[in-house]
Amino acid sequence: MDDTILVRALHLLAIVHWIGGVSFVTLVILPLARRAGTAGVDLFERIEHRFAAQVRISIPMAGATGFWMTHRLNLWDRFADPAFWWMTAMVAVWTLFMAVVFVVEPLLGRRIAAAAHAAPEVLLGRALKLHLILLLVSALTILGAGAGGHGLLFF
Repeated sequence: MDDTILVRALHLLAIVHWIGGVSFVTLVILPLARRAGTAGVDLFERIEHRFAAQVRISIPMAGATGFWMTHRLNLWDRFADPAFWWMTAMVAVWTLFMAVVFVVEPLLGRRIAAAAHAAPEVLLGRALKLHLILLLVSALTILGAGAGGHGLLFF
């Protein structure tokens, strides 16, 4: 089981980087950018661009390590058990972020940037609301996974 210990540690590292970054962007960068108007859009775009390059590694790493642990420990049946709702939630959060980072942003990035420069407060306000929702769902999933992974049964 030594490989599982290493993979679990890599999984946690990926999650901390990815969701920690989402937290920082949501709770620090977006509010600052929103108050700064057009200059804030430029700041947000620069920071987000650098962070997006990093999460293009940590998000797939989280998915690969999560899959490996599920396969190696034969945990597939947990997806059918409501007590392990957090397993499905982890996959759903991961899938959503994969879609945003690898599909939505590349396809709509220029259009979103143009809209941000045209009406910075509106777009940054929407971005903040969306990020808050994503962060809340992610935090609840992490809370459920942390508790459930250590034996708390929810049903």
